[in-house]
Amino acid sequence: MKAIFIILGFLFTIIGVIGIILPILPTTPFLLIASFCFMKGSDKLNNWFKSTKLYKNNLESFNKNRSMTFKTKAVILGFATIMLLIPFITVPVLPMRIFIIVLIILKYYFFIFKIKTVKPEKKRKTVLVEE
Repeated sequence: MKAIFIILGFLFTIIGVIGIILPILPTTPFLLIASFCFMKGSDKLNNWFKSTKLYKNNLESFNKNRSMTFKTKAVILGFATIMLLIPFITVPVLPMRIFIIVLIILKYYFFIFKIKTVKPEKKRKTVLVEE
């Protein structure tokens, strides 16, 4: 089972990296899944993943503070909503549609009220002064 988690961790890491390049694909949810998979699969790979810039730039603040920027929340919610609307539109089963609506409402509730929204950190410019 650990091997499956490790393979999935690498797969979701690759998809997350593709999400950095393609703005249509969100990065954060895939990296969160990758982090979970590495945590379940291997301590060594989990430590490696947490030491990468990919993790530090995209997930570290969420894991430490349980907070996200508004942009990150919007991208995750938008992508997940689109993914849920596909079966909502294509599957004509009423209980399934009700379940999807409840899922969307719970997802928005969680992201709006349970995850803090923080302002993005501004990167400081280093100025060299010659003496």
